[in-house]
Amino acid sequence: MTQRAFLGMSHSPLYGLNPIPAQTEQHLRQAIDATRKFVQAFDPELVVLIGPDHYNGFFNELMPPFCLGVQATSVGDYLTPPGPLNVPQALALSLGEHLMDSGFDAAISRRMLVDHGFAQALQFMWDDLNTPPVIPIFMNAVAKPGIPRLARCRQLGASMGSWLDTLPQRTLVIGSGGLSHEPPVPTLDHPDAAVRERITVKRTPSQEEADAKTRRVMAAGMTLASGTSSMKPLAPEWDKQWMDAIESCDLDMLVALPEQTIEHEAGLSANESKTWLIARAAVTDANTTAIRHYQAIPELIAGYGLLFMHQ
Repeated sequence: MTQRAFLGMSHSPLYGLNPIPAQTEQHLRQAIDATRKFVQAFDPELVVLIGPDHYNGFFNELMPPFCLGVQATSVGDYLTPPGPLNVPQALALSLGEHLMDSGFDAAISRRMLVDHGFAQALQFMWDDLNTPPVIPIFMNAVAKPGIPRLARCRQLGASMGSWLDTLPQRTLVIGSGGLSHEPPVPTLDHPDAAVRERITVKRTPSQEEADAKTRRVMAAGMTLASGTSSMKPLAPEWDKQWMDAIESCDLDMLVALPEQTIEHEAGLSANESKTWLIARAAVTDANTTAIRHYQAIPELIAGYGLLFMHQ
């Protein structure tokens, strides 16, 4: 069988923006660098990348639970690189055909916009967007009620895995997101009508609006680190249990979790952790752990996890 590997990787738009304790940063940088070395040594010929969006590419006017990108462009938010992703269109369409034939009706985008939820993983592993061919798959992690349920995420991963079985390419499947965190991403419950409109109608923000958003998120991280924030705190124990289940491939346990406990215990955006579930369900035979790393970093509003496994 062609080799496959799994990478679960948190992301944070605040990395490089908010100051964090020197030892914390050193440990995180060492873990990212070590993961990068393993990824480079694995030398994937194809990357399948599952990630969320933060109202940069997908909006409430039309919010699919999942969307497969046949062409994709990074918006370059925060410190991530802008520009086109190296999407192999024929292979992406082949995956789309397979999903439809296997009873999984995913949306298809031929002009997908992605943000740091996709670009940061590529940036950390390859410096920029000059990567191996990468197929992006969006998962809605914040807009209710269309956040995909755990069982459906597993089904998507399993269907992807059966498609990967037919390919000769050495493939890395990345789940980018999580773990515990609840940053100030607005929802349709927001009392300000202008905010609700902004997350409903798709448009490109002005530079002034983008800069103001960056300042708000940076301030939220520093407030969380100071212990004076009203935001939900990080949940290291929840994160450990999630990583344990992903590492041991105990997907039955994850799928049995009550959906509401994710938001209640780990924060609304902890639904991003389901990207790990999708990726792991596609690569269940990766049973050698090369890297497992975790840090709770409030300055980055991130229960930050890294897990790289191969066959």
